[in-house]
Amino acid sequence: MNDRTALSRGPTANLSLAESPAIAPALPQGASKAAACFVVDDEPGIQNIIGLAAKSFGMHVECFASAAKAIAALETFHPGLVFLDVSLEGSDAIDVIRGFGAAGFRGTVQLMSGKDPVTIEEVRRVGERHSLVMLPPLHKPFRLDHIRSVMKAHVELPAPKLADARANLAAKENDTRIDLDAMLRKNCIEVWYQPKIDLKKMQFAGAEALVRCRHPEKGLLAPATFLPQADQNVMQRLTEFVLVSALSDWPKFAQAGFPAMLAINVPVGVLGKLPIHAIVRDHGPRHEKWPGLMLEVTEDQAMRDIPLLHEVATQLRIHDILLSVDDFGTGYSHLARLRELPFAEVKIDRSLVTNCGENKGNASLCNAAIELAHTLGMTAVAEGVESTLELETLIAMGCDLAQGYLFAKPMPRDELVASLAKLGAETHA
Repeated sequence: MNDRTALSRGPTANLSLAESPAIAPALPQGASKAAACFVVDDEPGIQNIIGLAAKSFGMHVECFASAAKAIAALETFHPGLVFLDVSLEGSDAIDVIRGFGAAGFRGTVQLMSGKDPVTIEEVRRVGERHSLVMLPPLHKPFRLDHIRSVMKAHVELPAPKLADARANLAAKENDTRIDLDAMLRKNCIEVWYQPKIDLKKMQFAGAEALVRCRHPEKGLLAPATFLPQADQNVMQRLTEFVLVSALSDWPKFAQAGFPAMLAINVPVGVLGKLPIHAIVRDHGPRHEKWPGLMLEVTEDQAMRDIPLLHEVATQLRIHDILLSVDDFGTGYSHLARLRELPFAEVKIDRSLVTNCGENKGNASLCNAAIELAHTLGMTAVAEGVESTLELETLIAMGCDLAQGYLFAKPMPRDELVASLAKLGAETHA
């Protein structure tokens, strides 16, 4: 059923707006009464069905077939609830979302569409990126009672309470944000590790160093609470801290019988300023099996200054420090330029890995990334592997390495070393 087939047909579905003028009567210009509900859909039948339901809840309704008209109406009306179809007359839901986001809309959006669930979910996520409150989508054809349930919930949580909920959420987020500079000075930052698995041998092949904050009052905190607010100077200090920690930790892994390569994340801005090769020279392990170090740079950052990155990467390679392109697949236009940089590894972003065993689109992109990596002489690594089906699919595609919750979550150094030591003992038993 296509996107034009809307609601399960009933006796009211064929009504036109002209036949039901009371559904959305026009308010006088400058009226003080605000519209309670917008219906943005280019099908008159849908407009009428939702309008009738809204009327039973005492709502005023305004209906629009295009994005431009709905956005323009925000100057006159202030809806608390918007029913939004994905496909519109000469436009689409993305246009509406952008316009409403720019206007600072603070109501609730109910997406509805007959398109495939993946597309609808992507549209919902776009809405969230524009700071809109997006309800779980309604898939056409839907029943009238589904519409009424949405309206009932909206009436029970009026706009003032919704605004309070937003304010409370914002306050909570601000309350959890941490001053990274202060945490570094107080030695509250810890380096944890997530294992990387060799998919051909199904054994430990290295680990990525990740940061956590052990706050004296708030407990253990994830990077999202302290990295976004950090400036470049603080990020440079953090990178140096993680780098030195990883170099100091490597002998522990070697003693457990796993002298594999460790990787750390480095912002491109820091990569060009921090004397990484000198730090590795001064703090690196003096061990015959030390494999060097892997530095992960995100794809979008890597492409901002290719000549600089090429120069830095070439110098680092002299000191056995390799570069990995992280979050690969989030900037498809850069694929051809990948050959211009001396990367040793490609890390396929988890957005492509997720459901790659079932989603043909993700499977195709994963396979293309793996083949491209191999063509350019690079190792292909899959991030965010969480299911056996994803693992089996990646193995069949020839992916080299993987990391994700299917194997292990990030953990403190000593916990990982203990696990590796136990694994080594079992292997030799």
